[in-house]
Amino acid sequence: MSLMTVENVGFSYGTGRKVLEDISFSVPKGANVGLVGESGSGKSTLLRLLLGLDSPQSGRILFDGAPLQARDRAYMRGYRKRVQAVFQDPYSSLNPAHRIRRIVTEPLRSLKVPGDHLAMAREAITSVGLTEDTLERFPHQFSGGQRQRIAIARAIVARPELVLADEAVSALDLSTRVRVVDLFREISERMTMIFVSHDMGVVAALCDQLIVLDRGRIVEAGETAAILRDPQHSYTKSLLASIPRMPEGA
Repeated sequence: MSLMTVENVGFSYGTGRKVLEDISFSVPKGANVGLVGESGSGKSTLLRLLLGLDSPQSGRILFDGAPLQARDRAYMRGYRKRVQAVFQDPYSSLNPAHRIRRIVTEPLRSLKVPGDHLAMAREAITSVGLTEDTLERFPHQFSGGQRQRIAIARAIVARPELVLADEAVSALDLSTRVRVVDLFREISERMTMIFVSHDMGVVAALCDQLIVLDRGRIVEAGETAAILRDPQHSYTKSLLASIPRMPEGA
């Protein structure tokens, strides 16, 4: 069953430039879907629509079979509990003046989630490979990879059904990136995920389905293994060609 469905969505900015045109795809419950494209492909605009920050100018977005109501504040409170996001920069996404405990429990407070918030924060922070004493420290006391783990803990603490990850490993060094990708892979076993990236290598390693976006249009979509084995569109082939490969004999 589809958790999120995008039907013939179009979006333009005030300049009249078409950013998205006739975008259609579905995200089955439990799937791990990669949305990949270079800068200017429209993926950031599409992510804003999926988060309910903007509304499509044509077409519609369905969540769990019902239209996404981005302009309805009461609806969006419930939507935020079911859908959370992890953003690109772990340095700017955490308030430096707040302890990690306050940062991780913020969604629980704002969404009025019942229960023991501190216990939920402990569960979330340990699930991303950090210790409970992390909650009493401040963001500046952690590395970039650790901060991104904290951001992930904040996104999953309310146990959402869908996590949207926006270039969530691109600001990390290579070794840290590998570890965080492994963490996302573990998370994807428990909930549905859409992973947005310009890096085909990361998306190919993490996602079981791919959607390739170029200049506001979907040019290829399907199972990751099939696309990697036999890409049909020249743009997809160029993205695959950009994946670094180990030299022979290394």
